[in-house]
Amino acid sequence: MFRQLGVVLTPEEREQIEVADFGLGELERTGLELVTYINTDRYCAKDLVLFPRQTCPEHKHPPFDGGPGKMETFRCRSGQVFLYVEGEPAESPQAVVPEGSEPYYTVFHEIELNPGEQYTINPNILHWFQAGDQGAIISEFSSTSRDDLDIFTDSRIKRQPEVL
Repeated sequence: MFRQLGVVLTPEEREQIEVADFGLGELERTGLELVTYINTDRYCAKDLVLFPRQTCPEHKHPPFDGGPGKMETFRCRSGQVFLYVEGEPAESPQAVVPEGSEPYYTVFHEIELNPGEQYTINPNILHWFQAGDQGAIISEFSSTSRDDLDIFTDSRIKRQPEVL
C-alpha cells in the first residue's frame, strides 16, 4: 500500500514495522500496522496502516507525568476511515463492530475521513476507528506516544506483546 502512494521506507523503518493484534489473535478484524518515524518526549509522528474493515479498538490516552495525555491528529492519506469519538451518536454508523466485541464499543459519534481530511482527538477522549472497504493509511501527528499507558474499554486487550 505504501508503494502505491509513493511512500518510501528505509530498510530500518521496514524492520521496525509494528504489527499490533492487541493480544486478541484476530489481526484481520482487530489490529493495525504502525510505522513510527519519531517519538520523543515532545512529539510523535507515525503512519497507521489498516486492512479493509480492520478496526483499532476503543481506547483513550490518559494523563501521565503531570501532563494531560496524548493529543493526536489523524490525517487520512489513502482509503477511508470511520473514526468514532465521544459525542452525539450517529444514527447509522458506517463501521461494523467486530463480532463478539460489541460490549467494548461505547462511543459512536462518527467522523468520516477521506484522503486529505484530518481530525484532532484531545487527550483522555474515548475513540476507535475502522478502515473502509479498501483499507486505509493514516498519518498520526501527536504529543508523546506512551502506548503502554493507553486504557482500552476491552479488558482482554494487551497493547504490549507478551512473550510466553
